[in-house]
Amino acid sequence: MPETNKRATFLTLGVLAFLAILPPVALALDRPYMVTLANRMLVYALAAVALDLVMGYGRMVSFGHAAFLGLGAYTVGILHHHDVMMTPFLFGWAGSNEALLAWPLAMLVAAGYALLVGAISLRTGGVYFIMITLAFAQMVFFFFVSLIAYGGRDGLVMFSRNSVAGTDILGSRVVLYYVCLGCLVAVLAFLVMVVRSRFGRIIEGCRQNEQRMRALGYKPFVYKLTAFVLSGALAGLAGALLANHSEFVSPDFLSWESSGLLMVMVLLGGLSTLVGPIYGALTLFALEEVLVAYTPHWQLVLGPVLILAVLFFKGGLYGWMTGKRTG
Repeated sequence: MPETNKRATFLTLGVLAFLAILPPVALALDRPYMVTLANRMLVYALAAVALDLVMGYGRMVSFGHAAFLGLGAYTVGILHHHDVMMTPFLFGWAGSNEALLAWPLAMLVAAGYALLVGAISLRTGGVYFIMITLAFAQMVFFFFVSLIAYGGRDGLVMFSRNSVAGTDILGSRVVLYYVCLGCLVAVLAFLVMVVRSRFGRIIEGCRQNEQRMRALGYKPFVYKLTAFVLSGALAGLAGALLANHSEFVSPDFLSWESSGLLMVMVLLGGLSTLVGPIYGALTLFALEEVLVAYTPHWQLVLGPVLILAVLFFKGGLYGWMTGKRTG
């Protein structure tokens, strides 16, 4: 194994080990808020990893990925709302607060919308693709802002987290943290297998030379659309986790600012790495937490820091720390 690959593997395992021991250490130090902060990092890291699949490996620069995150969150929130209020949702069904039902439905709804968006936007490229994905995301954003029955602009409050097989196990912030960590690790392992498979090599081939892939008999549109839908479904899972973490669902989850935040995480951590967005999410939220303690205008400081990071760490934080070229 090359030295850079060894370093990358050990570094990744070290980060995951740190995340695994963080809750007991934080509680022992009487810092329970650190668990909540780290949980938010994990949720957004999962969404950023999903974005890296299409943005990094397929060069599909989606500026509307927060729509899938928000759709996943709203699916969980709306099902919870109808279950608690005991009001009919669809065909007399009063919704559900069961995670084993709500989370797969969140992924299905996000995947279905990704199929629609991808089928249209992937017929274009470059800046047109970026603007179409942004336009679709804004449409969803304003749609949920207009739904007064579900809180409109103020969002929708969840009275409790989802149940699992009828139990309130997710009521514990530590349990929810480890569920989010487990989902992140599982998604990361799954996507590593995907990008190393024949499907992944075709996606990368389409990124490098789509015309040549057509000449070899492949259909780039089908492969790119499949990757886009898969990415949307995984972002929907992150949305379901975000709804449980926040116990609140807001249109802000779908905003273009959220999409930009995910893109920053991918670029900051390292494009085409899958694990890089995890570094990006951890670093971005850690910087935010530190700067907020010193100034209410923390974004004025964070902006130049991110610009310097992009300029000097061309391969992202992951590439800089491992000496491995990315992108």
